[in-house]
Amino acid sequence: MSLSYTLRLLCLCCASFFMIHVALAVATRLSAGTAMRMAERLKPSSAARLLFAVRMLPFTLTLLAVLAFCVPSYLWLEPEASGEKVGLVCFLMALLGAAIWTLAIVRAVNAVRGTARYLHRCERHGKQIKMPGETAPALLLKDRSPVLAVAGVVHPRLLISRRVMRGLSAEQIDAALRHERAHRASGDNLKRFLMLLAPDVLPFMRGFVALEQRWAKAIEWAADDQASAGDPRRALSLADALVKVAKMGNQPQLSYLSSSLMADDHDLSERVDRLLRPQPIPDKPAKELIPLVSGAAGLMAASLAIMVLWPASLSVVHQALEQLVR
Repeated sequence: MSLSYTLRLLCLCCASFFMIHVALAVATRLSAGTAMRMAERLKPSSAARLLFAVRMLPFTLTLLAVLAFCVPSYLWLEPEASGEKVGLVCFLMALLGAAIWTLAIVRAVNAVRGTARYLHRCERHGKQIKMPGETAPALLLKDRSPVLAVAGVVHPRLLISRRVMRGLSAEQIDAALRHERAHRASGDNLKRFLMLLAPDVLPFMRGFVALEQRWAKAIEWAADDQASAGDPRRALSLADALVKVAKMGNQPQLSYLSSSLMADDHDLSERVDRLLRPQPIPDKPAKELIPLVSGAAGLMAASLAIMVLWPASLSVVHQALEQLVR
């Protein structure tokens, strides 16, 4: 198959991305269990950061490799030609690379559009109110379902239903609002968006479900800890709020790009138990974590150093691309 200069570059980028990403994703998948065990030794906030970094590592390193090496080597060393052949294997790898990128982008766009539509309905049917400690107005909803969440990525909006407002005491509402502010301060909705944007290992195959679920659990625990701030009274108020909201009935189906007080009632008993009987966890990195973090940082630093200090490395990459394209 003969392609133009630009299409050949695009084909090589997609094929290179797919091959490198598969290798890194498989390695990450094999080490995910170790990462989750490491996370258990850390505070929830540190555990959430670790798990998010592990989830995004294959995508980040692969994108760095393609943009820092594949594209420059092609543009610098590949002569412009009207058309050159691309092998079948390279073309198939490129199709798979394009497929996982397309699915990831569609998934992220659908989440953004769904969140925007949901917020638009809330703004149309809800009422803006001032909540204690909030700089921006919250939206008071008439929903019969218990709603207390922050929705959106760029400017997350606080949503609260009348049922929650009437069912919780002032102290419980204050604790619940602190929980939601913790989600907003940590940028958890933005992190959800980035995980949606990170391509899968293969088309229609979610390879990091367990890791993402463990991260979602960690961010809820971290928000609980920040909301209580070591104050037993606040912790008790938040635990009461969780139990009361859970008793109000089924939780509403919110958009993916939102963080709710009751994100998953399967974790309710454990969250309440942590709040009532907090167990101090030393925020010391596990010994196994040091080589993982230093290795990833060293790899990225070495890649940039090689590109800057040893331009001939692009020639090596170009030769590899030439073998791939045949």
